[in-house]
Amino acid sequence: MTISAEAVRFDDDSLWVDLNDGRTLGVPLAWFPRLLNATPPQRAKVEISYGGLHWADLDEDISIAGLLAGRGDMSRPEGVAA
Repeated sequence: MTISAEAVRFDDDSLWVDLNDGRTLGVPLAWFPRLLNATPPQRAKVEISYGGLHWADLDEDISIAGLLAGRGDMSRPEGVAA
């Protein structure tokens, strides 16, 4: 079975993803600065696909495999501060 997202929600500090296997992942918004700095309406415009999450207006893509592996924003080389 391939694990995919079924729903996405946010609280003040976290991104929550409900998976099709019954688990819910919660990760800090600090892992994804574009989402951290986005407005609630911008965050709500998520597209859920087979392999991940996409926010066209924010140019943000998050794979479910990456979340399961504990990876945050990969747009900067490791060790480079935001």
